[in-house]
Amino acid sequence: MTKQLPPGQFETEKWPILHEGDVYQFDEATWNFRLFGDVKEEVSLSYQEVMQLPKTVSTIDMHCVTTWSKFDTTFEGIAFREFLRFVELDPDVKYVKIYGYLNGDRFGYSANLPLEALMGDDALFVYRWKDKHHDWQDISPKHGYPLRFIPPATFYLWKGAKWASGIRFMKKDEPGYWEERGYSMTANPFKEERFAEWVPRIRF
Repeated sequence: MTKQLPPGQFETEKWPILHEGDVYQFDEATWNFRLFGDVKEEVSLSYQEVMQLPKTVSTIDMHCVTTWSKFDTTFEGIAFREFLRFVELDPDVKYVKIYGYLNGDRFGYSANLPLEALMGDDALFVYRWKDKHHDWQDISPKHGYPLRFIPPATFYLWKGAKWASGIRFMKKDEPGYWEERGYSMTANPFKEERFAEWVPRIRF
């Protein structure tokens, strides 16, 4: 099957490492995964509780806004939808923000996504991966250990989150970390939605 390369992208067999800030150092004693926002009751899950959830194995193509695309990486992780069992959403929840650590702040990084796009096997909080050059292995700290959100291939990779720390459920869409800095709210690589139509103005 021929893979579709989005416009402006080149194919790589490597998995490049790009991130903001310091590499998070996992500490199971202090780590938890928070489900909050427009829900009836907030929930925090320990690392052990998260890792006991049903597992999904899925092959997901990755497209980075820096113009590389990597096909056929297989991940093992926890599907986004598994977390919905723990919360009762308020009516009209249509969006989420997925959070990750940034320079010690567990909610320093965030990415906004439409809820309905995350119900399949291709929206995963991953901890293991393989490809044709690598056998199964844990993701490294630089790749987001212990848990990294990989979005469906219909979104640029910044819509994922390294060192994932929680999900906020929202009735209205709002920009995440890169969206606040001028990147696209929708981020479809096949439509080359890299940047927002507006660009933040710097005032001196």
